[in-house]
Amino acid sequence: MNLFDEVSNDIKAAMLAKDKIRLQALRGIKKEFLEAKTAKGGTGELTDEAAVRILQKMVKQRKESAEIFKSQGREELAVDELAEVAAIEAYLPKQLTEEELEAILKEIIAQTGAQGPKDMGKVMGEATKALAGKAEGRMISATVKKLLG
Repeated sequence: MNLFDEVSNDIKAAMLAKDKIRLQALRGIKKEFLEAKTAKGGTGELTDEAAVRILQKMVKQRKESAEIFKSQGREELAVDELAEVAAIEAYLPKQLTEEELEAILKEIIAQTGAQGPKDMGKVMGEATKALAGKAEGRMISATVKKLLG
């Protein structure tokens, strides 16, 4: 079962459980998936890789919104956003720990022959391909800077 079908089934379960926050998050996911499927120039299909990219974008947006709400003193809205983040993250692949990420990046650095900060672009290109969906871009970038610096 692909992610689209899984989300559709989980919407029904969330409706039966009367879980408003999760239902809202799932409906948002389905909306984004449908828009991606029917986008101009699209094939009408949504691969799991594309779906994971959409989910990562949604998580990032909600985390940023939660930070804004917190800075404005609107804790109740921040809590709702973070609850949606948790619901969305359930569909993402398991994220790498810092140690696992560092080990993989050391391997990539060795493969690319990077020597210092000037080679960061080369390493980041390989790393983002290899770690798509497994680690956040900011975390990858920070770790590469630390290793090359």
